[in-house]
Amino acid sequence: MKLSFISLASGSSGNCYYLGTPEYGLLIDAGIGARTIKKVLKDNGIDLSQIIAVLVTHDHADHIKTVGVLGEKLNIPIYSTEGVHRGINKSRYVEDKLVQSKRVIEKEAPFMIRDFQITAFPVPHDSTDNVGYFIEYGEHRFVIATDIGHITETIAKYVSRATRLVFEANYDEEMLRHGSYPFFLKDRVASPTGHLSNHEAAEFLASCYTPELKSIWLCHLSRDNNHPELAYKTVDIRLFEEGIRVGKDVSLVALKRTTPSEVYVFE
Repeated sequence: MKLSFISLASGSSGNCYYLGTPEYGLLIDAGIGARTIKKVLKDNGIDLSQIIAVLVTHDHADHIKTVGVLGEKLNIPIYSTEGVHRGINKSRYVEDKLVQSKRVIEKEAPFMIRDFQITAFPVPHDSTDNVGYFIEYGEHRFVIATDIGHITETIAKYVSRATRLVFEANYDEEMLRHGSYPFFLKDRVASPTGHLSNHEAAEFLASCYTPELKSIWLCHLSRDNNHPELAYKTVDIRLFEEGIRVGKDVSLVALKRTTPSEVYVFE
């Protein structure tokens, strides 16, 4: 039951992730160009025809720019909640509105796509709607939670079951406080419906870690208010304080904003 993960892009300029078996795969969000998606996949030996679905977390532009092309022109089913679909079809960033490719899912109602059992769960954010995904494949339990305003019991429930986790660490609190953002934007980022800081992510990950969790990827890092090394160090130190050793007990990677990651393969 081999599974592969690639981050194609992770940040406010665009988000897109691949999760796949040797035969087929899913995209989670499609906030970068279709040509870029096709090229990154091809560079890693994956043909776009192997993509059987796109799971969308929410309707902000950096997550949905290409869903219309993938859905309506390439006939790839686009899955999300009715609220997210409503936001997609109102978005000025999506030229091809979803019609035949639209697939509506319910939060916390598991559904199947081939051998993947998928459960969407609510995540607080200032979009029309927002979900994370809990994806089961054999013994693998893959969780992605991004654009998190604050931690909820529901998020904790799914993250605590993960064997592989993609989790937001958007900003450093000091960089945001002293940075160039106008006050209203600083307030929005740090609000309960904004994003999660490095410190908040670190505290949560330290509290919900289990020995079954083998990989953590920190995602959606801010260009202006974070650095990959800072996000990594903040989480690494906090885990160490709880006796959790990065590199031995769990792997930790801060994903780059615009550069594809390597292919991570797990058996």
